[in-house]
Amino acid sequence: MVIIKTADDLRKMKAAGEISVGALKVAGDAVRAGVTTSYIDAKIHEYITGMGAVPSFLGYNGFPASACISVNNEVIHGIPSKRVIQEADIVSIDVGVLYEGFHGDNAATFAVGEISKENEKLIEVTKECLFRAVEAAKKGNRVGDISSAVQTCAEANGFSVIRDYVGHGVGRELHEKPEVPNFGSAGRGPRLVPGMTLAIEPMINAGERYIKILDNGWTVVTLDSRASAHFEMTVAITENETKILTDWRGVF
Repeated sequence: MVIIKTADDLRKMKAAGEISVGALKVAGDAVRAGVTTSYIDAKIHEYITGMGAVPSFLGYNGFPASACISVNNEVIHGIPSKRVIQEADIVSIDVGVLYEGFHGDNAATFAVGEISKENEKLIEVTKECLFRAVEAAKKGNRVGDISSAVQTCAEANGFSVIRDYVGHGVGRELHEKPEVPNFGSAGRGPRLVPGMTLAIEPMINAGERYIKILDNGWTVVTLDSRASAHFEMTVAITENETKILTDWRGVF
């Protein structure tokens, strides 16, 4: 069942979203060659708890960290560790925040120094996929319009779309209905109505779409070992507009 949010719910989700954006900025500022992914995670945890909030991911189904930090061919759910970030890496960071009973969820991929032209394009296209998806997420449209916007943008640029993992509703629970795939046909799926809140998150591969999960049970990597990028925003469907609750544009 899709849970429709009240105006007060949306106010609280906006507050959670603002902390989540702040945590993602802290993460981006910490990304540089020579630091470990666990160092970045510690900075994120310090910021979130310092704001009086709780990291959404810490302990979620047993996840052992406050953020998912995925490097190069790691798609999502990278576990922070002693791994040292290297020059020319790309680092995808997914941060969720629980505040006043609601979650804010967002992600971005950061470049470390000078990266390859392919990875530059991958990051820019994945970001563009997200922006097109957010434009499609409006009252009266369907989930498939969001899905189609992502897939069309990615494939037109020669990249592929992850199909095993999807975006989702979000609110009092980190994952709610409906699922929001990054592939599909426009005009299909649940109708978008005011009060729906969605975490839209394109996960785009430079190579083929196929993935596998590492032995740690969490980290998803590309099967062909080529890079992947990930961007995410939480949005709310309202009567007159789509409100971005984790609006990191211009922040980093």
